[in-house]
Amino acid sequence: MRRYGLYDATRGLMTALAVGVAGFLLWLATQVGVQSTDRFWAAMGIVAGAGLALTLLPVLGGPAGGLRLRMSPTTFLLGFVPTLVCVGWILMATQPGNGWHEGTVASWSRSIGIMGLVHSLGLWHGVLAFGLGVVLGLSLDSVPALERVVEREAVVDRRAEAPRWRRRTAEPVATEVADEPMQAERDAAYTGEPRTVTVGPAGTRDRVVETRE
Repeated sequence: MRRYGLYDATRGLMTALAVGVAGFLLWLATQVGVQSTDRFWAAMGIVAGAGLALTLLPVLGGPAGGLRLRMSPTTFLLGFVPTLVCVGWILMATQPGNGWHEGTVASWSRSIGIMGLVHSLGLWHGVLAFGLGVVLGLSLDSVPALERVVEREAVVDRRAEAPRWRRRTAEPVATEVADEPMQAERDAAYTGEPRTVTVGPAGTRDRVVETRE
């Protein structure tokens, strides 16, 4: 377990940093307030950024080098987009004052009978915004950079080709040995001498059949 010591320590420090950044952003949102529509949306954006920081900073703080940030399109489409629609619906329906689309969304909520649910969840609008930032962070991940992958594949290819190179160096010797019987037959045919074939069990030389080409 010792080999995980550096990784655990780095991840712990980055998690603590993420908590600190998220806490600072939450405090900043309280300073902005929600007294007006503009302040409300500014505060919700800051709270969502706190959730994103809490999820993303530990991922970026890994000890391995050569990493790049990547967004998963499928996770973004199936996870973040539905969350954005639900959270945005609730926040627009419960925003203070008569903000943009507030009356329309509230009217739609009453028409489909979910205004009570929307109002209850709207009491926790800060939590909803924070969760939206967390889901966005879950759509991102760190993967090895393309240059690192190509370099690793090149090393593997060189290792795989090494045995074939050794086999190629031994091929001329094996070819010369294999060609000796054929060369002997060609010499015998050229000189006109009979070619003898040994017949019988191994170790006996009693029966010899002479054949001519």
